[in-house]
Amino acid sequence: MKKRVLLPSAAVSLFSCLIAYTFMAGSGVSAQERTRVAGPMVKQTASVMKVERNNSSAFKMAATENAGLRSSLSWTFSGKTQSGWNIYVPLISQAIGVDGGPETPDFALGVSNWQSNAGLPPTGVLDEVTLETFKKYWQSRRLGRFGLAADDNLLSAPIAEFFDPTRSIDMLQLERDTYAAYKKMIAAAAKDRQHELRLTKDGELAPEEKFLRIVSAYRSQDYQDALRRKEPNAGRGALAKNSPHSTGHALDIYVGGEPVKTLDSNRLIQVQTPAYKWLVKNAHRFGFYPYFYEPWHWEYVPGKSEK
Repeated sequence: MKKRVLLPSAAVSLFSCLIAYTFMAGSGVSAQERTRVAGPMVKQTASVMKVERNNSSAFKMAATENAGLRSSLSWTFSGKTQSGWNIYVPLISQAIGVDGGPETPDFALGVSNWQSNAGLPPTGVLDEVTLETFKKYWQSRRLGRFGLAADDNLLSAPIAEFFDPTRSIDMLQLERDTYAAYKKMIAAAAKDRQHELRLTKDGELAPEEKFLRIVSAYRSQDYQDALRRKEPNAGRGALAKNSPHSTGHALDIYVGGEPVKTLDSNRLIQVQTPAYKWLVKNAHRFGFYPYFYEPWHWEYVPGKSEK
């Protein structure tokens, strides 16, 4: 196995500057290209500079760097050191509008454009500073804890909608509009992924189909507090002090693997399933937005559905 050589921070900065310079000096001009060059390292002009996709040595260099950083970048989340951003590739690709993988110049070009819009040097290298802008973007789209759900806004969904058919009857509640949006989303998923999901003759999820079922919905604050007393040293996620589940708008949806385990190996399995990838590309059309760290966690934001 080839050993990866980590460059000192000064060398990384020099590399970033080299990419930005090459990006400006060596890229070809194309009337069809719609990617804008911007950022603090690039002097803006009255005309919009355009570059030819995938034809710059700078983006090829950035692609090589990204291929390594996807599994080696060291960063911190919630006090825990993380390694790489491989688990978040589907979300990143959706945000930059690129289908190509991190090892491609096309991905680097998409990252460069994102950096430009974020006011960062448009190197195309997805470093820790750039990753932080993605995290802030994903978090900004979430529900936010704007208050507990009122009892008259909750309903009990059929047990057939849930991943666990033995789930307690008092754990089947969710907010009314959230349930309606979930049903529309599942109908669309069944239509789009009919060759991957087991369906009834009416086009609904078959009883034996587990993907996209609800794992958990509304959880009262009292229930959440009881969980914390029972497992005071448990991780964040399900035992958060102020869980979005207490609003009735948050759903844990089965996307593969162990339903709600945050082990990197489990989350990597989850983000590679067709069900998860479909949600990343389509859930926003129905008002659902992800919690990036937990592939199963989706929040319905009233009035925020997007095309």
